[in-house]
Amino acid sequence: MAWFGPAGIPESFSAKGFKHTEQMPEYLYEMGLTAFEYQCGRGVRVRQESAEKLGAVAKEKGVRLTLHAPYYISLSSVEEEKRENSIQYILQSAQACHWMGGDRIVVHSGSCAKMTREQAVILAKETLKKAQQVLDAEGLSDIHICPETMGKINQLGSLEEVLELCSVDERFLPCIDFGHLNARSLGGLMTFEAMEKVFTAIENKLGINRLRCFHSHFSKIQYTAGGEKCHLTFADNQYGPDFEPVAELTVKKGCHPIFICESAGTQSEDACTMRSLYLSAGGGLSKI
Repeated sequence: MAWFGPAGIPESFSAKGFKHTEQMPEYLYEMGLTAFEYQCGRGVRVRQESAEKLGAVAKEKGVRLTLHAPYYISLSSVEEEKRENSIQYILQSAQACHWMGGDRIVVHSGSCAKMTREQAVILAKETLKKAQQVLDAEGLSDIHICPETMGKINQLGSLEEVLELCSVDERFLPCIDFGHLNARSLGGLMTFEAMEKVFTAIENKLGINRLRCFHSHFSKIQYTAGGEKCHLTFADNQYGPDFEPVAELTVKKGCHPIFICESAGTQSEDACTMRSLYLSAGGGLSKI
């Protein structure tokens, strides 16, 4: 059982005659999709009234909402002020997600700057611990923080690093971006066996329960020697990765994740393809 949907507004949204974000659930319902990740990458600017309206329509249409927190969050900054600001951005994201009726926010962890990766992880863990304490104090303890695996090699956000960040609190869920992992490993996720190691690593570090409800981004991504360059569409047959192994492993492990497609412009259509591949692998679709 899994949910599928796009990140942000796809090109076909306006082409089908839709104009306003609160119409997204209707658009997704017509396409047979059941998830939508609201984008706050450049800041949390959504008003409570608008967020609640979107959430009400999403509930009516059986669409599960999640939210992507601002890109400029830096959990591992050497500057304490930036880390404290990042906690506030996480709080703002969690509040907006709560208004929408969602329960997951995706968070970038930042970079390693001039410190070692181990030092960056320590700082990021401390920031996340404080962020969760703030959410608990504000009555937002039901919102899951989802640290995301990142696509550039110099960014904090390898699979191992994200799983370590998730060890801070049992409510944290990993956001496994398979395209990012493939890009930062320069094509290392192009086989079933390589994909299986990702699932095994999550289970070994966080346990079967968190494996089964992980969050996920998926798209095909062009990369260079430094990792991620740009997002592609499913028309790409050069860079990958392919979704079929992910679908098969999701069914095999009994997982029920939220899959958010981040293809460049065709994220809804490609999410439909992901859903079809998952169903062909023997999976079932979830409803709220």
